[in-house]
Amino acid sequence: MSPFLPGPTSHSLWERALRRIPGGVNSPVRAFRGVGGEPFLVNRAKGCTITDVDGRDYIDFVGTWGPAILGHAPQVVIDAVTETAKYGTSFGIPNPLEVEMAETICRMVPSVEKVRMTNSGTEAVMSAIRLARGATGRDRIVKFEGCYHGHVDSLLVKAGSGALTLGQPDSAGIPASLASLTSTVPFNDIEALKHVFQEKGSEIACVILEPVPANAGLYLPEPGYLEAIRNLCNEHGALLIFDEVMTGFRLAPGGAQEIYGITPDLTTMGKVIGGGLPVGAFGGRADIMDQLAPLGPVYQAGTLSGNPLALAAGLAQLKEMERINGWALLESIGAQMEEAMRCSIKGKPLTFQRIGSMFCLYFCGGPVRNLEDAKKSDTVAFARYFHAALREGIYFAPSQYEAGFLSTAHTSEDLARVADAIARILSQL
Repeated sequence: MSPFLPGPTSHSLWERALRRIPGGVNSPVRAFRGVGGEPFLVNRAKGCTITDVDGRDYIDFVGTWGPAILGHAPQVVIDAVTETAKYGTSFGIPNPLEVEMAETICRMVPSVEKVRMTNSGTEAVMSAIRLARGATGRDRIVKFEGCYHGHVDSLLVKAGSGALTLGQPDSAGIPASLASLTSTVPFNDIEALKHVFQEKGSEIACVILEPVPANAGLYLPEPGYLEAIRNLCNEHGALLIFDEVMTGFRLAPGGAQEIYGITPDLTTMGKVIGGGLPVGAFGGRADIMDQLAPLGPVYQAGTLSGNPLALAAGLAQLKEMERINGWALLESIGAQMEEAMRCSIKGKPLTFQRIGSMFCLYFCGGPVRNLEDAKKSDTVAFARYFHAALREGIYFAPSQYEAGFLSTAHTSEDLARVADAIARILSQL
């Protein structure tokens, strides 16, 4: 079968983008380097469907990388943004939506007693790391191989997501002296983490992790693993940071920490709470958060932090999820997809993993517990699968090392069509 080819308008725009934007994209994984070929350009989206500039429709399982939990352009979000924009797009001084969002986050995530808004998940993580260092007076941080926490200098060490897709889990431009203050360990290996604490415990300001890593595909914490991390942090006086930019408000109202019953000291958030607009947040124990300026010595700021449009969109989305009990609906949709996928891959060297509305199909045998397991995947076979799905009008993330996302807009009919197509594709690979 021939590879997927973008239409003429998409191709023309892509050639223009290559001339003026590095790599043609404003975020690396969009360039299709992990699957080959040329990306298509989208100009509208509604529900679970995206439409490219040449008029072709695709059932979307990327969901703008997580925020579109109600699907694209849900009416409640469009109405909230439209109404809010009538009164201004940014103020640079406090506004009522900031207060409402802070109260909403603290209600839904009990570990968060105080919260501060940012403009992206990367900014939230950067600020949380600085706060942890300032609050503890220590410099070292511990992260996990394959966990991606945005393009923060200290954390682009054995990272996932786009860096892993491009075969560069580290980045140029990061001083060795800064990287040396980051210790990395394999996920789901508590003995490795114990060893780091034995060697460097008095230096460790914080341990940061995705409680459900979703930037090297998707793998889950083994029973007792998160509890063991929490106990080690308590024992050595280090702060525990959960990066819930992806999982927060998606897996449950209180995120992964609600599901697993773990209380982190700090949490980073984003995506769903912006309703598709740029947003981030970090919060946690009040005594730690009060170390931030203007109350404390740790400086953090942002001209557009608490932007009224983003907060209006996020609040509308959260209220709608609560109104329709969206998390139960997503679990039902996810279970339907999982059943179909497991039937399609039966007897094949493939592994399907899911939690709630997040999933990944690995082109390797399972189980997949960490980055090393994920890297056993046949990325060439995945690329063939990806392009075959595109020809069927199905859009998955253009990388083996990214999670997929479901939304409340995906219907049983959509999933049945996708299941039939995937079964057909896999039988031909």
